[in-house]
Amino acid sequence: MGGEALRLTVLVGENDRCRHRPLYSEIVHRARAAGLAGASVFRGIEGFGASSLVHTARLLSLSEDLPVAVVIVDAEERVRAFLPQLDGLVREGLVLLDRCEVVRYAGRGGPSADGAAGSRGEAGEAGA
Repeated sequence: MGGEALRLTVLVGENDRCRHRPLYSEIVHRARAAGLAGASVFRGIEGFGASSLVHTARLLSLSEDLPVAVVIVDAEERVRAFLPQLDGLVREGLVLLDRCEVVRYAGRGGPSADGAAGSRGEAGEAGA
């Protein structure tokens, strides 16, 4: 995978659930089952959403529902085909799409977008 791509970012709360499993985990597993190129989950340290309630990881005001971002990058048609799976999952949160350019995508020992061998110095194996 290289060149033009679409980035899907799903912003939800850390405590959001789907069938007794964290929602972010359900999204990642569905993305994998759909054959998408990769998914990564990032935990925020502070944020607020539509409710305007600030969630923070600061020591004096610990929150157990920090913001979480699930980021998925793949070809536009593959990402758009995955969107209907989010319809029943994301009840509260934000779903974003933006165009991006993949400069390098490589797994351990695999080829990158420019054809060079992959390296262990990449930021995670997910590619997102």
